[in-house]
Amino acid sequence: MRKLILLLMFLVSIANTAQTFTEQDSLRGSITPERAWWDLNYYHLDITVNPDEKYISGKNTIRYTVLDENQVLQVDLQPPLKIEKITQDGKKLKFVSKTNAHFVTLKKKQQKGNVNEIVVYYSGHPKEAINAPWDGGFSWKKDENGEHFIATSCQGLGASVWWPNKDHMYDEVDSMRISVTNPKGLSNISNGKLEKIVENAKTVTSHWVVKNPINNYGVNINIGDYVHFSEVYEGENGPLDMDYYVLKDNLEKAKIHFKDAPKMMEAFEHWFGPYPFYEDGFKLVEVPYLGMEHQSSVTYGNKYKKGYLGRDTSGSGWGLKFDFIIIHESGHEWFANNITYKDVADMWVHEGFTAYSENIFVDYFYGKEAAEDYVIGTRKNIQNKTPIIGFYDVNKEGSGDMYTKGANMLHTIRQLVDNDEKWRKILRGLNKEFYHQTVTTKQIEDYVSAQSGRDLSMIFDQYLRDYRLPILEYKITANNLAYRYVSVIDSFKMPIKVVINEKEQWIFPSQEWKTTAAPTNITTVVFDRNFYIHTKQL
Repeated sequence: MRKLILLLMFLVSIANTAQTFTEQDSLRGSITPERAWWDLNYYHLDITVNPDEKYISGKNTIRYTVLDENQVLQVDLQPPLKIEKITQDGKKLKFVSKTNAHFVTLKKKQQKGNVNEIVVYYSGHPKEAINAPWDGGFSWKKDENGEHFIATSCQGLGASVWWPNKDHMYDEVDSMRISVTNPKGLSNISNGKLEKIVENAKTVTSHWVVKNPINNYGVNINIGDYVHFSEVYEGENGPLDMDYYVLKDNLEKAKIHFKDAPKMMEAFEHWFGPYPFYEDGFKLVEVPYLGMEHQSSVTYGNKYKKGYLGRDTSGSGWGLKFDFIIIHESGHEWFANNITYKDVADMWVHEGFTAYSENIFVDYFYGKEAAEDYVIGTRKNIQNKTPIIGFYDVNKEGSGDMYTKGANMLHTIRQLVDNDEKWRKILRGLNKEFYHQTVTTKQIEDYVSAQSGRDLSMIFDQYLRDYRLPILEYKITANNLAYRYVSVIDSFKMPIKVVINEKEQWIFPSQEWKTTAAPTNITTVVFDRNFYIHTKQL
């Protein structure tokens, strides 16, 4: 029955979101045969950035383990960047290009279990981001003093927009080195920890080392006239280096404003478990766009304002108690960087949980009622027009409702769990069970259901795969409350709390009319606001 329901919901999603996909979508979004046979081990990205020309050049060394014998390997790089040559063991290899995907014929026999490397040399003028981080690429900007202020962002579009790699989320590299050469007088800040800086005649090269698995879009470079300050946070797993890189004119205001960062760490370690990348530290790096969740190198451009550029997206007032970008983008260290979707169709795993992280930050510092006000306040931003789950194997995410609707779905599940310590254990358990892994939606759903002790499949199906908001219709007659669900999938039977004549109780609606009797005539009925449904009195 559930398979039939899912098929019907899939057909509804197609009807509501007509899509045409191309061969390039499949080459970008699927685990092709030329990707499947090798497992990523290590990258060394070594590039030179020429800001005056908006030009980059360099190479990426790709180390991998052979899983099955094959002689053709797919590497990805998007035009207008061009591959100059590809080598293995110093020997030049032939490759055939299909726009973004390049198919490399290897000379050396690829034997199962062997660890091999290829080196991809490339150069060109990378795509310039016009509205970062939403469209992606390089942001070539200047600061107020006329100095170059440069950053990369590429979620969705793909890291291959600026460097060659295996550009699919299912296979994260185990570790990497990032070496960036840029003009003297400017600093590059990347992921992981700074190993060394090499001074050249007119340039400087910074070498950064990432010791943990990292997804491709989480890799970044940020070049500017930076100054640095830091602190050590005593976290669950010991001392954690927290480093901050900001434009020199913003140093003093950053020292005050970035106090939200250790507060974030305290709240999220409580709710989600230990920060997942102690070896790589945590950084906030100022950039010329709003911000992004680059792993251990979270980028910041919220103009040193509380809320979202000074606005409270919840309308509750609580959204102005913290800097939205510091809290939200850092929340992604747990959901996006620690737990990463295999396919962008499941992007809600990143955005739903991280939008919910704003709520639990408020919960930790301002209390449960304040958190309820916040997350419920965000509901006005939900469209309920298309499903949250996207299209698989073609690099297509679902509705933007994945943020606030995803958060409100999780808030609803918290009510169904009805035990906050148990709910906290589920959130922490997710980050332990799927530590440094790529996952599917089903894995997350199954884990939450199993740990909650109840089958939540109908909840996930309704809120993720259907686009409609459940409506609870009800009628009051003397001492009887009658109710039913409409605008729901067939299996939807979510219980909710209701206060009848000031007495709280659970009711168990379905699509059939049911009745609950009170001892006396019903004068007041209040449905618990924490369940994300619409109520309608008939």
